[in-house]
Amino acid sequence: MSDPIKAAKRRATSARRAGGGKQCKCGEDRFDALIPGSNPPICAGCQRAERGQSPADQHHVAGRANHGLTIPIPVNDHRSVLSNAQHEWPQRTLKNPDRSPLLAAAACIRGLIDTIKYLLDELILWIATFLEKLDAALTEYFGRRWWTQFGFESG
Repeated sequence: MSDPIKAAKRRATSARRAGGGKQCKCGEDRFDALIPGSNPPICAGCQRAERGQSPADQHHVAGRANHGLTIPIPVNDHRSVLSNAQHEWPQRTLKNPDRSPLLAAAACIRGLIDTIKYLLDELILWIATFLEKLDAALTEYFGRRWWTQFGFESG
């Protein structure tokens, strides 16, 4: 369903607008999160913080045309992750010009999937990375099969 050529064009356009290779003082370097033309580069999150504005956007999970449900998402993630994911949907589903209930239902499913993927990446993936680093450190300190010294079973 997704069009890799269109996705690449969107990324190239975002990079050109943001000025490729730049990053905000906070370390944010995703093109879609950077404010186009800002010098020095600044991301939407830092810009909002400087202005005393909310750091979150209200994300329309199923797309604005399909359902009113919104959830707060950090602005940089909204721009770089979830909005980009919606651009990968069939445009007829996202825009739903005739208000088709079938397209609205499809958008709800797509939005839930995108949101679950986002939440898994943000809330769970770091744990796997942490456990892998901890295993490497314990292996270095206690040696291979370190868990046997503590009475732990493997898998």
